[in-house]
Amino acid sequence: MSIVCVISARGGSAGVKNKNIRIINGKPLIVWSIEHALLTPEIDEVFVSTDSSKIKKIALKHGAKVPFKRPKYLSNSTAPKFKVWKHALREIEKLVPDIECYVDLDCTNPLRDISDITAAICQYKSNKDKLDVVFSVCEARKNPYFNLVERNKSGYLRVSKPLKKRIIRRQDCPEVLEHVASIYVMSPEFIKSKNNLDEGRSEGYKIDYEKSFDIDSELDFKIVSFLLSEKKDG
Repeated sequence: MSIVCVISARGGSAGVKNKNIRIINGKPLIVWSIEHALLTPEIDEVFVSTDSSKIKKIALKHGAKVPFKRPKYLSNSTAPKFKVWKHALREIEKLVPDIECYVDLDCTNPLRDISDITAAICQYKSNKDKLDVVFSVCEARKNPYFNLVERNKSGYLRVSKPLKKRIIRRQDCPEVLEHVASIYVMSPEFIKSKNNLDEGRSEGYKIDYEKSFDIDSELDFKIVSFLLSEKKDG
């Protein structure tokens, strides 16, 4: 059975123009994820799902396969990621009929390590009878039991999830994890039969906070570029 990796990258971008092929620390953004996938020993095949001929050309040059074109209705800013996965899986199963698990690497997060991908795959495989999906998470910096607020019925700001005994220190709060757009390891049957992550038996693979940044704005681009430089220097 094969483990396939898909990197989804559409041509348009609302926050950062051409971000998926914009040069960051010496290479197009998408190339970071392609290289991560190709260097992960557990992954057998690496595909890119795109509507863009420019992205396709770069992906092929750097060793990924692009045997299908993402349709226009899945290439806008409102297209659900889950539907993109469904389409890619249908196309890939024509070429790779016996898929053990489907790995998605988010193109906009080049900060992950190859060891993180391996560990997430191993976490899924060792529990696949009980799990549909493992996705990357990190410890949330803000906590709804402590320092996230929302308006009550009277319009005043209150802690989002108040407890009977007020929490004084953040360290005493129940654990809250932040979903990080970086690594997803999923059962093919889960993708086929469901329509969003919340419908699955899910577990988080915890990564360090400094690996959690993905690029959605020019500021994100500067932060991620700095962090990549720090990793290289370290």
